[in-house]
Amino acid sequence: MYAEEPPIGFDVVEVEEVSEGWEDSWRAFHHGITVGRLWVGPPWEEVPAGTIPVVVDPGRAFGTGAHPTTRLCLELLQDVEPSSLVDVGCGSGVLSIAAAKLGFAPVAALDLDEVALEVTAENAAANGVEVEIVTEPPRAELAVMNIALDVVEGILPTLPVRTAITSGYLVRDTPTAEGWVSVDRRVRDGWAADMLARTG
Repeated sequence: MYAEEPPIGFDVVEVEEVSEGWEDSWRAFHHGITVGRLWVGPPWEEVPAGTIPVVVDPGRAFGTGAHPTTRLCLELLQDVEPSSLVDVGCGSGVLSIAAAKLGFAPVAALDLDEVALEVTAENAAANGVEVEIVTEPPRAELAVMNIALDVVEGILPTLPVRTAITSGYLVRDTPTAEGWVSVDRRVRDGWAADMLARTG
């Protein structure tokens, strides 16, 4: 004969009521920024006079424009002559849209995340610019990549481009890839971005 096991009990959990509008409260922390001629911000903020607006609702994809790596890429974009461009790892489309607003064409956006491609397409349409959504990198003059260092280094040798703006890594890191050399570097808050050119 077996002794009866004591009944399983449940701990009492204290529950607090959630304030109304909690799902939109994150918006209070998402503000626009000005980088050179560009202003990047959400649709609920007023665009400053005299700037080129890049209005982006990040929604379901990563990328608001506020991160130092994004700012560095936007700085470097404004220092080169507009040409054809592919945004590798486009996220919410900030860099693609900014490039199109700066006169780059054609502009293509590439990402492994289907949601990112959908959000980029939506944001591009909201900004009235043409960004082609692609699943393979097209031939272009310039690539922009704000992604992890190992991904940058792995993709660079295969990209059919002549120059690249790369970021997404710390100041202590420098992308190295056969056939590429850094011709410009910017740093901000411990992060870095490079302008790279093919050597051959």
